[in-house]
Amino acid sequence: MYIQHPDGYVKSEIEHGIATIEFFHPASNSLPGAILAHLAKTINDIGIDSRVKVIILKSAGDKAFCAGASFDELIAISNETEGKKFFSGFANVINAMRKCHKLIIGRVQGKAVGGGVGLVSAADYAIATETSAVKLSELAIGIGPFVVGPAVERKIGLAGFSQLAIDATEWRSAEWAKKHGLYAEVHKTVEEMDNAIQTLATRLSHSNPEAMAELKTIFWKGTEHWDTLLADRAAITGRLVLSDFTRNAINKFKTKPVK
Repeated sequence: MYIQHPDGYVKSEIEHGIATIEFFHPASNSLPGAILAHLAKTINDIGIDSRVKVIILKSAGDKAFCAGASFDELIAISNETEGKKFFSGFANVINAMRKCHKLIIGRVQGKAVGGGVGLVSAADYAIATETSAVKLSELAIGIGPFVVGPAVERKIGLAGFSQLAIDATEWRSAEWAKKHGLYAEVHKTVEEMDNAIQTLATRLSHSNPEAMAELKTIFWKGTEHWDTLLADRAAITGRLVLSDFTRNAINKFKTKPVK
């Protein structure tokens, strides 16, 4: 399946029980609302496909994994309703990953910012390269990592999440992310990372689907209320993004793409 957008896409393929979902946007893989909606739908559809045993979630390119929300769409938000709708995009993707009965391997080939860190956190097993630093930059633009916060905190604990959320302008290295449990593995090269991902995905594709589904239920125990929680968090962010502080900060950040 291939869904094209004016500037990006979401595509998926299934081979030998392994589904690969790939997203792309030329602005450092930042995600506008349309791509987020199709990404959530793709995860939901593949999650119920009986041919699929395991999912790999990846982005295209050899630089940033995901730079978070689209600044162009952020700056265009004119009221709280539009704000909540936009930030619900990341909420819907995280919830789709959470509720998917298949284990999801995150392929992180480069830096992850904001919502990108949320996607990595929602993966059941993330494999990265040494260049895959992370940052929650939301506070630096006048909002906060409210939507992705539950996923990040669940993965790396309150202390790690607090560090990322408060020190919003500094990168944390891939080794830091591994130490705190965000990444399960960190490899020196993309080739080594991809080999590790393929080996794990192949092994899981021959594992008992029922057992993996039961494991996933256990992994995500206590998150059953997230449909409501993340929607409420999206409303908070949708209100804060309207402030003059945030609009001015976003305009400054737009000139600094993630490399």
